[in-house]
Amino acid sequence: MAMSAGNGGDLTAEPNVTPMIDVLLVLLIIFMLIVPMSRKAIDVTLPDPTPSTAPANPNNDQIVLEVSASGTYLINKQPVPPGGLDARLHQVYDGRPAKLLFVKGDTLAAYQTIVQAIDIARGAGVEVIGIPPKDATQR
Repeated sequence: MAMSAGNGGDLTAEPNVTPMIDVLLVLLIIFMLIVPMSRKAIDVTLPDPTPSTAPANPNNDQIVLEVSASGTYLINKQPVPPGGLDARLHQVYDGRPAKLLFVKGDTLAAYQTIVQAIDIARGAGVEVIGIPPKDATQR
């Protein structure tokens, strides 16, 4: 506590707030550094909420893997023999520069079947896998 002497000789007691302000500023700096570092984020690429109209003749070289409710696979509406998905995906993607696949699962298909199809596609060299939203699969 600081004391100051006035003209009349009486003493007044004034609290010294400088150390308290120093401590508060240090705490403020610490929290400003810790809060951004404590945030966890996942990189997500979201589609454009207002899609533009598609051109009249789009280049339709997309590969769509459909998983039916019975567990069978279709690549661009063509059935794939049981156990032949890996070989068929290698055949399709070995010569392609763009390794993009869309996986469309039936609403009654087992989750495990869809995940296995995605895992097989990753093993076949597919780099980007797109999954349409739920309402797009019902069209």
